Amino acid sequence: MSTQRANEEFFITSGIRTITYPITDLARVKALYSALMGVAPNVDEAYYVGFRVGDLDIALLPPGLNQGMAGPIGYWGVDDIAESLKQFLDAGAAVQQEVKDVGGGMLTASVKDADGNIIGLIQAP
Repeated sequence: MSTQRANEEFFITSGIRTITYPITDLARVKALYSALMGVAPNVDEAYYVGFRVGDLDIALLPPGLNQGMAGPIGYWGVDDIAESLKQFLDAGAAVQQEVKDVGGGMLTASVKDADGNIIGLIQAP
C-alpha cells in the first residue's frame, strides 16, 4: 500500500482543537493567560480554567487534575474517538489514557508515540 493511500485511509481529524497546560498556581497563571490573550476565561472553575481563542481552546489544569502531565498536550478533534484510538494503536502507539468523559459528553483519550510524545484525542458531544 502506498503512503498516500495509507494516509487517505487513516482517520481524518479536524485539527488541534485544545491545548492543555499543567499548572501549579491557578490564580497567577490565569492572570497571565488573561493578559496574554486579552480575554477573560470562558470557563473558570477550581478544577479547570479555559480560554476560547478563535477555534482553539486553551485549558489550564491545576495540580491533582493534570494527572502527572510533564508539559502541554495538543488534542486533535475527531468524530469517532474509539475508532481513532484504535487506528493509533494499530499504527504502533501505546495507550496513555483510555477514552473517558471529562464532562458534558466531551470525550478524551491519549496515546504515546514511539518516542514517548503524548498525542491527545478529543470528541465533542
